[in-house]
Amino acid sequence: MKIVTFNPFRTIGIPGVKYIKPEHSFREINSLKEADVLLFPENWQTTFLAYGIKKPIFPSIESIQLGFSKIEMTRALWSVCPEYVPYTEILANTEINRTTILATFPFPFVVKEARNSMGNGVYLINNLQDFQLYTDKVDTLYVQEYLPNDDKDLRICIVGNEIVTAYWRTVSNGSFLHNVAQGGVLCFDFIPDDVCKMVLDVAKSLNINHAGFDVIFSNGKPYIIEFNVLFGNQGISAQGISIENKIYEYLLNTINRPYPTAPLTPLKSIS
Repeated sequence: MKIVTFNPFRTIGIPGVKYIKPEHSFREINSLKEADVLLFPENWQTTFLAYGIKKPIFPSIESIQLGFSKIEMTRALWSVCPEYVPYTEILANTEINRTTILATFPFPFVVKEARNSMGNGVYLINNLQDFQLYTDKVDTLYVQEYLPNDDKDLRICIVGNEIVTAYWRTVSNGSFLHNVAQGGVLCFDFIPDDVCKMVLDVAKSLNINHAGFDVIFSNGKPYIIEFNVLFGNQGISAQGISIENKIYEYLLNTINRPYPTAPLTPLKSIS
């Protein structure tokens, strides 16, 4: 299989991979046309790769485009599972809308920047001053109800059409954020199968085939907070799972080629 990757760090160890810098796409257009699949393009590449070159993309174009913006992500989640999304308002940053937000949401509430990850760009608003600091730096207001939880959330990692792992991220200091990058601690016990199935169904509905979904529980009910396409691998590597193997296995099973599939063997680990 001829594979082109635009992100070498996400595809280390996958055989037959050629790395091309995203900004060199048109300089290497023949290599892209000859490839069987194109891995981890940036958002700005997806349209011409899918519609111009007409090559399979992994992660799916839906994964990349919806994962690019929390705003588009939330709207997509509204369309397939509104009951599992916290109450959210997405409004232009105008004086009228700022007044509407303050009349709608009691303190504390949550605000987010449209594009960010690892817990960055997510803020707990406790007072008017906090809100003003947020509105000073965004064009669009993304405001969400604050849901009390047990100082933990559930990360569910999906590759292809399966869950490769799920784990809790817990905090002990009352921190608002649970991300490992923000100090969250991993726990792999007592994973709720029904919530995993719900998230997998949502991913399949949206054709999301590479993402880490974040779920919190409030008053016993699960809520999908967001999903990250370029999710951290700490929880996966801690269980001895090779994400590259999972990706390669999925590609072998889904990419159509005019020649037989090579035998699937475990990839060599890269130290």
